[in-house]
Amino acid sequence: MKNVGKILGWVLVFVLVNYTATAQNKDAAAKATLDQVSKKYDSYRTIMADFKFEATQTDGQSYADAGSLKLDKGGNQYRIKLDAQEIISDGKSVWSILPDDKEVQISEVDNSAETLGPENLFSFYRKGYSYKALADERVGAQSLKSIELMPTEQSSSYAKVKIRINKNNHIHDISVYDKAGSKFTYTVTALYVNQSIPKSTFTFQRNQYKGFEMVDLR
Repeated sequence: MKNVGKILGWVLVFVLVNYTATAQNKDAAAKATLDQVSKKYDSYRTIMADFKFEATQTDGQSYADAGSLKLDKGGNQYRIKLDAQEIISDGKSVWSILPDDKEVQISEVDNSAETLGPENLFSFYRKGYSYKALADERVGAQSLKSIELMPTEQSSSYAKVKIRINKNNHIHDISVYDKAGSKFTYTVTALYVNQSIPKSTFTFQRNQYKGFEMVDLR
């Protein structure tokens, strides 16, 4: 699945923004849970996470991958490492590195509220979504709180988003369902917070990709 980076750009998001409640966001239990999650992630300066990614298309095709994320919230900077792709952002530009194609795609950071990406994963629901609490679900020995979010804008490409939250008020997984019927699930397998991350982590080093074609989409 060559566009896995774009999909992860929608699904992986961690920079927290100011909460704006709307008249449609009236599920008190769901709001209380999401506010607890936001409070927890608001307290973190940096986040490092290992994750699994699964995508299921409407034609039955599926794709699975695993990777890691490093995020510096203060600068909206992140680095995502996957088996077949690496994504680097310095907060202004995004470099999507495709080793198999020997290509690097360069684009501007998308700061629109409608985009789900590594800059708002744990806060996107604060604006533009209504939500409701679902029944708790078990995964192994864990009991997870489950919340369904629905976009309030008809123009959204998402049909719904489902978040499951563990007892530590950390997100266990996020599943995004698009209007075409595809499902994309991001599952956190390990989480490390407030650890020092070198600034060079978020800098694209051109000399490390000799022979790669640079495709500037900015």
